[in-house]
Amino acid sequence: MSGARPGTRHYTLVCSSCGNRYEDDGLLLDCSRGHEPAFLRTEYDGTGTRVGESAGLFRYAAQLPVAHTFPDVPGPVVLPAERLGRRIGLDRLWVAFNGHWPDRGAQLPTCTFKDLEAYTVLGRLPADPPVLVVPSAGNTAAAFAWAATRHRVPCLLLVPAPALERMRFPAPLDPCVRLVVLDGSATYSDAIACADLLARLPGHHAEGGARNVGRRDGLGTVMRAAAEELGRLPETYVQAVGSGTGAIGAHETARRLRTGEEVLPRLLMCQNTPFTPLYDAWRDTGPAPAHREHEPLARELTNRCPPFTVRGGVRDVLGESGGAVRCTDNESALAAMALFEEVEGIDIEPGAGVALAALADAVRAGQVRRDELVLLNITGGGRVRQARDLTLIPAEPWLRVPWPGCDTGPLYVAEQVQRQLTGAGSAVVTEGR
Repeated sequence: MSGARPGTRHYTLVCSSCGNRYEDDGLLLDCSRGHEPAFLRTEYDGTGTRVGESAGLFRYAAQLPVAHTFPDVPGPVVLPAERLGRRIGLDRLWVAFNGHWPDRGAQLPTCTFKDLEAYTVLGRLPADPPVLVVPSAGNTAAAFAWAATRHRVPCLLLVPAPALERMRFPAPLDPCVRLVVLDGSATYSDAIACADLLARLPGHHAEGGARNVGRRDGLGTVMRAAAEELGRLPETYVQAVGSGTGAIGAHETARRLRTGEEVLPRLLMCQNTPFTPLYDAWRDTGPAPAHREHEPLARELTNRCPPFTVRGGVRDVLGESGGAVRCTDNESALAAMALFEEVEGIDIEPGAGVALAALADAVRAGQVRRDELVLLNITGGGRVRQARDLTLIPAEPWLRVPWPGCDTGPLYVAEQVQRQLTGAGSAVVTEGR
C-alpha cells in the first residue's frame, strides 16, 4: 500500500445542495449545514499530478478520492459485443464486464463491480481508520471482506443468511474482518437497520453506502474505461440497480469526462419485479411492500430505501440524463443469463441478466434505437468459471444471530454483537440514540 501525506489530498468535497466545500478526512459522508438531504461530490484539482498504478483500477488514481492505492487491483474491462447485440437488435453494443473472465482480461476477485467500490473506499480512509460497518445483500460484503483481508483493514459486515453463498474466497478471512450473519427471515434492509445502530459503537463508523464518494467514484471507473475504449461517451448506459449508486457514479463520471457539446449518456436503470422501489418512485406508484424483498431472482437489487429524492441522487441523474427505469421479471432475467452464456461463453449474475433482459425489452419497444451506441454494464459474472479455476474456501461467520423480526431485530443484533466484542451484558447503543 502506498500512502499520501496528510493534507495532500488532490480533491475537495462539495455539497450538491448548498455548495459548501470540505477538505476530506476520508470518512465524511454528509454536509454539516441544515438543508435537504444531499450528496457530497468530489471536485478534483485537475493537475494530474497524482500517480497511480500503471494498470487496473488505480490507473485512475488522479480521478479517485483516495489517499493511498493498493497494487495489483484489477479494473473494469470494456468489450464490443456485436453477436450479442445482433441477437437483441443492436448494431453498436458494448459491454463492461465486471467479474472473472481471464480469457478477456477480467479478473475482479469477487466477481462483481463491487470490488471497484471496496478498494476505492478503503483507499480513501485515513491512516488509522475506525472499524467500517457495512451492510450488504452479499456482493458488497464479499468485496469488502476480501479487500480488507488482503490489506488488514478492520470491517464489520452484516448480511442476511442467503448472502453466505457469495462468501467464498481463496483463503480464510483475516480476523480484522468480522462477518455477522442474520439467520432466518432477515433481508438486506434488515441488515441496513442493524448497521445503523452498530455504527454508533465506539471505534466504529458507517461506511455510508451511496453517500460515500469513494463508492460512487470507484464504480464510475466503468464509465472511464468505456470512454477510453470507445473514444467518446456512450449514448445510453444500461445497468441493473438496487440503490442506484453505480448508475449515479457513472453519471457523475460522465459529467467530468464530457467535452464541448457532448451529450451525457442516457441512463437506463433496470429493476427485478416484483421488488421495484425505484421504478415505483419514478412512476410515482408508491413503495413496494416489504415482503417482496424475498421474491426477486436478483436479491442484490433489493434496497428498500434507495436515494431517490436526495439532491444528486437517482431522481436528479435520471432527469439530467433524460433517463428511464425499466423492470423485468425473473423468467426474462434467467433467459437473458442463458443468452449471454450461449453467445459469449461465460456465466453472468442475476443482476446482469436483469439489465440485459430490460435492454432487450427497451429495444423491442423502440426506447433504444438499433444504431445507438450502448454500454451495458455486466455488473457481475464468471462466478461458475472462477469456481472451476480456483479453490475457494467458504467464509466462517464471526457471529450468527437468529433474526427475531424487524421490530426488535436491530437492537437485539446490536446487543449480541456488543457481547461478542466485549463480553459485556448489555449494548451501548439504543434505538433512540
